Amino acid sequence: MRRVTMKPLALIPFVALLSIASCEEKTPTAMQESTAELPGPERAAAAATHVLPRIKSDLATRGLHVGDPVFIRAFKEEKLLELFVRDRATGRFELFLSYPIVAASGRLGPKLAEGDYQVPEGFYYVPPSAMKPDSRYHLAFNIGFPNTLDRALGRTGSAIMVHGSDVSIGCLAMTDAKIEEIYTLCDAALHGGQAYFRVHLFPFRMTADRMAQISNTDANFAFWQNLQQGYDAFEKSKIPPDVSVLDKRYIFQDGK
Repeated sequence: MRRVTMKPLALIPFVALLSIASCEEKTPTAMQESTAELPGPERAAAAATHVLPRIKSDLATRGLHVGDPVFIRAFKEEKLLELFVRDRATGRFELFLSYPIVAASGRLGPKLAEGDYQVPEGFYYVPPSAMKPDSRYHLAFNIGFPNTLDRALGRTGSAIMVHGSDVSIGCLAMTDAKIEEIYTLCDAALHGGQAYFRVHLFPFRMTADRMAQISNTDANFAFWQNLQQGYDAFEKSKIPPDVSVLDKRYIFQDGK
């Protein structure tokens, strides 16, 4: 038995994956039309200029700061993405904003194969090389599917993004206005020294009550029990756990 540490995927050539082939073509929105001709870095800078004054003010009221480490988790059933920022005083990650997911295809359960239209479930890392300011979906970042466990289980797919717009196949669409906020905070954290930020994707809030509703005959039951361990680890400490893989299961240790 060999434990495989899920290191951030910074060494994987994300540029080759960023075509967003899993997301359908669409007509640009008015916001995109106003920035579509800008090179990626300038587009991201324009978005930051637009949203930062308000974000800085909102963070300040919570004792939080732009550029500090961030953490993202999302729930498919609730169609919700949560963005956390680390508190300098406590080291705990505090919920800053919750965003509705306006489009995400598929059903509950992990992504298994390229073209199945499923949104993944599991634990992912986003390094600077996965940020995509030149996305045709305004702004985006690649979550890094397939991760170590996905590959061990033979799951296939690529270019799974959190992006703007209101349409998506296999990705999480957040609207252009909301992705500007999300992207800006994540980009600022990476530029502030965070080597990568974590993205945890769950089928639903993995509370004891919700898990009790799942039949142990469900094909995903054991996998979801494993995901719940990571969910509970964060709920207990408010610090994302370190994740590794052993015998085709996630293993969790206290994060830093």
